[in-house]
This record gives sequence, C-alpha cells and structure tokens, in this order.
Amino acid sequence: MAAGIAQSIKDSLARTRNAVFSRIAGLLGASQVTEDTWDELEELLIQADVGVETTLYLVERLRRRARDEAILRADALQAALREELRALLPGPSPLNLGGRPLDVMLIVGVNGSGKTTSIAKLAYRYRQGGRRVLLAAADTFRAAAMEQLNIWAQRAGVDIVTGPEGGDPGAVVFDALQAARARGKDLVIADTAGRLHTQYNLMAELRKVRRVAAKSVEGAPHETLLVLDATTGQNALSQARHFQEAVEVTGVVLAKLDSTAKGGMVFAIARELGLPVRFVGTGERLEDLVPFDADAFVEGLFG
Repeated sequence: MAAGIAQSIKDSLARTRNAVFSRIAGLLGASQVTEDTWDELEELLIQADVGVETTLYLVERLRRRARDEAILRADALQAALREELRALLPGPSPLNLGGRPLDVMLIVGVNGSGKTTSIAKLAYRYRQGGRRVLLAAADTFRAAAMEQLNIWAQRAGVDIVTGPEGGDPGAVVFDALQAARARGKDLVIADTAGRLHTQYNLMAELRKVRRVAAKSVEGAPHETLLVLDATTGQNALSQARHFQEAVEVTGVVLAKLDSTAKGGMVFAIARELGLPVRFVGTGERLEDLVPFDADAFVEGLFG
C-alpha cells in the first residue's frame, strides 16, 4: 500500500520534476558551488512555486550549512537541499476521525478548485475503508454544484442529502446530520459554498455552518479540510488565508497535483500557512486521491 502511494505521488509530480527539479538536480551536480549557483537555485525554486519567502528561507539555510559544513561541491548541496525540504514538512498528527458514533468533515475552498471531485474521492476512499458515508450538498448557491455532487455520490456509492437551490446551507447540514443518525451513518462530509453571493457573505455562511455542526454533534466539525488547486500555485495561498480567517482549517487537500509544474507550493503551504497537506489528487479517477507522504513527495521531486 505504502509503495503504491509513493508511486502515485511520484507519478503526479512528473510535470514539477521535469520542468524545474530536474534542472535543480542538474545545477547541483558534480561542480563547485559558486555565487551563481545560489542565484540560479533561488530562481528555480521560485519557478517551482515554493514561494519567495520560503525560497529565501531555504537558500539562507543552505548557505549557512555550506559554510558550517564546508560544503564545496554542488552534489553535496543537493543532499542538504533534500534534507531542508523534508524538514519543512513535519509529520502531522493523525486525522481527528474515529472513536465516536458520528464524525463530521467540512470541506471548504473556492469554486473550480476541484472541491466537488475531491469530496467524491474522499467519500469513496472512506467507504472503501469501511465507513458509512453520507454527503451534505450545502453549496446551495450554485445549482451545478449540487447536481455534480449528486452524480459523484452515485459513482462513489454513498448517500447524499441536498436542499433547495439558494436555500440555507446550515439547514442542509442540519438535515444531513439528522439523516446520518437515522440511517446509521458514521461519517458526514459536507460541501460548502465556494464563492461570494450577492445576498450572502461567504465567510459568514461558513461560520454559520460550523455553528450548526457544533450544536448538532459534539466537537464538530472534527476536520475542516481546505481544497486548493495545485495549478494556481501561490494564488492558492491567498485564498487559503481568507478561509483560515473564517474557519478553523485543519488541513489541505491539494487537488490536480498531476496537472501542474507548481508542486513546490506544498512547502509554502506548510511553512507560511502552518497547515498539513492531508491528501493529494493524483488523477481524475475516484481512486486518485492518496494520503500525503512527505518522504515520497521529496523523493518524487528529484526522481
């Protein structure tokens, strides 16, 4: 299983690896470290969407190590870079799921981020693991979102509770939690609105949904996962900050990792947002969502 996850992550990093990290590996080959080495490394890390702040931090760490450890050859610097990249991705605590009659997972993110398909993949994954899953289609502001989630729920083989178009998202979540208890479900995954609406403030609605969940189930939501589109790179970070301000985001689902050369954003998410990446989307099938593995990710960048 672990080998399969590692291979999936490696395969999904092909664009990032080919576009940027293969060049970093080439730069840090059997040559002397010069001032040009540092400048080019900085440029390549930024191209990979590691982010300016995180890139400057990494390069400064490497400069210090090169000085303290008398690193003169670039191939030794590559090993140090791998270690520093891995150190940016500390092992997260286990997901706060299980050990109670009903778990509640809230999924947030902007429309177009891959939120709907990520929810379907999560539902499928947990159903395959023996959980009795129910989806709550609480993105009532976008009719297509409910229709799409309905189709995906059928494909994933899970129940779904919907509400009227333009209806109260909190009411949908409440109804879903009641239905889950009545039907013997043990995991509710709730979709939420992903855009500002003319009559509703998105973040106020998210806070309301959280309150409804908390009143209905003790400690809920037990996880609030933010879906980010890997293809948008650093733009996704500014989105993430808005969601962090509104709700207590506990982790990230990085969608479309296989479709981008900007995989380096994982390091900025960890360092600048302080959030663990929990899952990564590695393709379009229901099966193409795997738990994030930091070791496999760093190894996959270098091939």
